[in-house]
Amino acid sequence: MAYRADDLIDRRRLRRKLTFWRIAALVIAALAIVAASAWLYGDEFGGTAIDHIAKIEIEGTITEDQDLLELLDDVRKSSTVKGVILSIDSPGGTTAGGEAIFDAVRLLAAEKPVVAQVGTLAASAGYMIASASDHIVARQSSIVGSIGVLVQFPDLTGLMDKVGIGLEEIKSTPLKAEPSPFNPTTEEERAMLRAMILDSYDWFVGLVDDRRPLSRAEVLALADGSVFTGRQALERKLVDSLGGEREAAGWLATRGVSPDLNVIEWEPEEEGSVLFLGSSLAEMAGRALGLPGYGGEFIREIGADRLFLDGLVSVWHP
Repeated sequence: MAYRADDLIDRRRLRRKLTFWRIAALVIAALAIVAASAWLYGDEFGGTAIDHIAKIEIEGTITEDQDLLELLDDVRKSSTVKGVILSIDSPGGTTAGGEAIFDAVRLLAAEKPVVAQVGTLAASAGYMIASASDHIVARQSSIVGSIGVLVQFPDLTGLMDKVGIGLEEIKSTPLKAEPSPFNPTTEEERAMLRAMILDSYDWFVGLVDDRRPLSRAEVLALADGSVFTGRQALERKLVDSLGGEREAAGWLATRGVSPDLNVIEWEPEEEGSVLFLGSSLAEMAGRALGLPGYGGEFIREIGADRLFLDGLVSVWHP
């Protein structure tokens, strides 16, 4: 009987040991999963839960994108974001899109120091957004400038004559829905568009005049549509210094942001048309060209999304 009692005690001890090691193995596995997730997905698993510098990429053709605007607002509201780097690489886009992002950056800069770091290109509406920051850093060979506004529309009348297509229309007034690619443009239509373009141009110049250490006369001298290298832009006070992300973070340090903080990229929660043409139009264009699957993405990659921009645009065409 004594032997059987000892045997029962040993079995109970063995069960307790096995239970302990099973629980320990589960805890270790859980910690490994969390560590792997943090390594793979960084920001989504607590990277933004500690003090850091937020990096926001602004790339491609600019439109009034709600995902980006919400992202900028989230960064503004985050208590752990101590400074912001806008990484800009854009030829511009719609004037209204640039205006919306400019306003969002100004709201952000009212609460946190914001520096723009120009990569290859910050032209037209891209430069408009850069000027909303507190400091602009550009590469020596970056392309900067192209301050101006334009509107473009095709003239299909010659093609219509060749293929024998005519257009009938009845409208309330002569300038309704004009200019049209189906009618020759009149002087009255050109005058209407020019007045609209010059008004937006005056507004654009005013933004640069307000944000940069330049007089209005100096801005007007630069706002002839010209583009400049980063070195030339520094001489003309369109940017503040030369360099990359390291120099941008260095400027943030002069505004009280600890140089020891990590730079963490913030991205929209959903993949979509951030700064690009709305995906539906791009996909339609891709299908029309016979491009399967990701035709819209191909359209964006080759830059043809700019063909679908509507209204006033501030864009530089290389």
